[in-house]
This record gives sequence, C-alpha cells and structure tokens, in this order.
Amino acid sequence: MAAGGAEERGGLEAAVRGRLRILRERWRRRTRERGVNTAFAGSSPPSFPEEAEKVSALQTLPIDVQLNIMSYLSPQDLCHLGSTSCYWRAAVQDPLLWRYFLLRDLPFWTSVDWKSLPDVEIFNKAFSEVSDNALYDYMAVYKKSCPQSRRMKSSRPRYGAVTSFLQSLVTQAEPRFAMFGPGLEELDDSLVQKMMTCPEILLLAGLPQRQIHGIGSGVSFQLNNNQKFNILTLYSTTSAERRRAKAEQAVAVNKMFYQENSIIGNQQAVHYSVIAQVKKVCEVVDGFIYVANAEAHKKHDRQEELARILAMIDPALGPPNRPLLVLSCVSHTDVKRIPCVYMAHQLQLNLLHQPWMVQDTVAATLAGLINGIEWLLEEENCKNAQ
Repeated sequence: MAAGGAEERGGLEAAVRGRLRILRERWRRRTRERGVNTAFAGSSPPSFPEEAEKVSALQTLPIDVQLNIMSYLSPQDLCHLGSTSCYWRAAVQDPLLWRYFLLRDLPFWTSVDWKSLPDVEIFNKAFSEVSDNALYDYMAVYKKSCPQSRRMKSSRPRYGAVTSFLQSLVTQAEPRFAMFGPGLEELDDSLVQKMMTCPEILLLAGLPQRQIHGIGSGVSFQLNNNQKFNILTLYSTTSAERRRAKAEQAVAVNKMFYQENSIIGNQQAVHYSVIAQVKKVCEVVDGFIYVANAEAHKKHDRQEELARILAMIDPALGPPNRPLLVLSCVSHTDVKRIPCVYMAHQLQLNLLHQPWMVQDTVAATLAGLINGIEWLLEEENCKNAQ
C-alpha cells in the first residue's frame, strides 16, 4: 500500500507553500485596490467588515514560517484561526494543506474505526494539484478521521460514566468476548500473560476456566469502574505444539479452522469454517477481539487473516452486529509498527458490516488495551440498549 512517502509529501508541501504565496498575493492586491478605491471616494467607511481588516503580524511572516506554525495546530485550532480573518479562512480551507496534514499525521494515529476510516485512494492516489480540489474535501476527511476530533464530537460518554446507581442494583451477566489471532502467538512478549499479571492496569476477577480442550480458556477481568467482562482466549493449537513450532521456526497448524475451497469465476477462493468447539464459543460471545501482528519487519498474509476473521464473525453463528476490536499489537514500543489506518485497509475491514475499531497496542506495557476494551464495552452496552 502506498503510504505517501517522503518524496510525495515533499512535493505536496512545496505545492502548499506555492498556494499560500498565491493566496497572500491575491489578498495583498485586493487590499491595495480597496485602499485606492477608498482614497478616490474620500474617507467613507468600508462597505464590508473584510475591507476593514488589518494586516496581522502572523500574516507578514514568511510562508514557510506560516506553514510551520499551522503544522503545530490541532484541527480545532486551525478552524479557530480561520475565523479570525478572510486571509486565514481561505488559507485553512485549502484542500492541499489538509492533504499534507493527512498524509503526515495518519501514520501516528493510534486508533481508527468503522465510521472514521479514510478511503484508501486518499493516500494511494498520485498527487495532482489540479485534481485534488475536485475529488476530495481533505479538511472534512481529516476532521472525521483524527482520533482527537472523534473524541470531541462523540456524544457517547466514556464507559466508566455509564453505570448509574440504579444499574448497579441490577445483576447483569458478564459480557463475553472471544480473543484470537496471530498476535497472541507470534510476538516476543505475551499479551495474555501481561494481562494476567498487571492488576494496576487490568484486575483479574476470576481464575481461568477451561472452555475448549487444548486451545482455549476463559478469564474474567475487571476495569477500574468495577465492570467485569470475560475473555475466552483461543489459540491456533496447543501450547506444546506452539512451543515446538517456535523452536523449529515453523508455522504451527491452525486447528481452529478447516479450509473449504470454492470456485468464483475462474479463480479459486479460500474459505474457512471454524471447528465445532470454536463454533459453540462463537454462538455465545458478545463480541470479538482479533490480535493482529503489527510489526512491520515481519511478513503477513492479511488475505488469509481476513478469511479467518470472517469465519469467526459469520452471521450464521450469532447476531450480525457484534463488535470487533482489532488490537494492532507489537512486542515493545521501540518496534516499528504498521499504522492502524494501514492495518484496517490491509485487513479490508471496510468490507465488514458490524462495528469495528483498530487500536494500537503494546504487549509489553498493555498501552492502548484499556482504550480498546472500553470501546468494546461501550459498543456492547449500546447494542443491548437498542
């Protein structure tokens, strides 16, 4: 996937500078023309508020400095800047400026969901100053996709604030989530082991209960708002076989699925189904957690991963609107990761019909995990309220 490399961003940045220079020259020219017209007409007051606009110190700065200053502002701050004058209103609405910000910032966003994923063409499409204006409103795309903007415009409260006194009097069953995926087994640090041994982040509320012989178990956890939930962790095979495969640097055979091939047109399509024991789990859980390996230096078969995700969330096995949380996981913070926006496109999550979110997570520190779990519980709570 083309991610808008340094060369393309450099060309885009140069184009933004050029557009800002043109904008400033036009603004100066109109200001001079208004000044001349006012001189000929005597000392009559300006007809419009814009004509009374005075040059601010910020507008007199070199274009490079203006762009650098704007690069430190949040989307909300840029909009506020645009409300200060005609010049800045035109400047902050420039589509190329927002495409530049989008390509620069999206690799550093830590989450993206089914409502905010930007179209893949936005960063795959070759840069064209002429066509960009007509095809996309990059400002709207940025504001919709940026995690900070999503948090500000979300009308749904954080899950910790949802539980009221009356709700606390009602005994509710623990939400159950099936957790699976290659990130559980391929990383140097074990996400599950860290979850089991970090009470300051996630409190263990119940001892492991064997759910599926050999490849799965269920553990109850508790958030700091006392909300309990159960995670059934499903591994591809037994722990002994996983250790053997790791020692031999081989790929363990995934016993959760069996493969069914079908012919679509002239091509053979890979289709997976879950084994009977896993099917029983899929029929009773309230949502799914897919742990993806997000380490950039490793090879990944995302098409096969998608096929297995589809097998787990098959509508024939339960309600079709059950949420899917994708933990885009790396072992340590110093490991180069695949950005969550690119992960969502690699897994083709836009093809899914239920709510989903991709959350950057670090196995060694559990960074990002609680944000993902809170989103999952919020979606489950919202689904039950409907």
